[in-house]
Amino acid sequence: MTPAINAAKKAKIAYTVHQYVHDPTAGSFGREAAEKLGLDEARVFKTLVVELENGALTVGIIPVSAMLSMKQLARAAGAKKAAMADKSSVERATGYVLGGVSPLGQKKRLPTFIDTSATTFLTIFVSAGRRGLEIELKPADLAGLTGAAFAELIEVK
Repeated sequence: MTPAINAAKKAKIAYTVHQYVHDPTAGSFGREAAEKLGLDEARVFKTLVVELENGALTVGIIPVSAMLSMKQLARAAGAKKAAMADKSSVERATGYVLGGVSPLGQKKRLPTFIDTSATTFLTIFVSAGRRGLEIELKPADLAGLTGAAFAELIEVK
């Protein structure tokens, strides 16, 4: 059990845990999850931690097939600028290693934003707190457990 699974269990929400054998040479953890679980990449979401110009950390949850718009996440968080947080800050704040960062059960509850595309699905998949482990749940349940708001976060090309 990971802190993410424990958080879902404690909240008594409906969820399903999916496991696959993680390949340490995989270039993209999220895409690997989608491929190995036979899922549309639009339903598998990655958890990205960014640092705002004031040093505060914020979480953006977007489909693994998309790129995060730093400008849009900063705007959603009420800031002017955002940049990817460094690995040690992410691991210290969340309690998870990169590639296994879950939006659930983090050490420190960070302001969280979920891309609005999540609302088009009955359920979505996010990391369950370990590489090779995904948790499937309703977007509204994810938002409720993390205190997240929905916002447009994807970089449009």
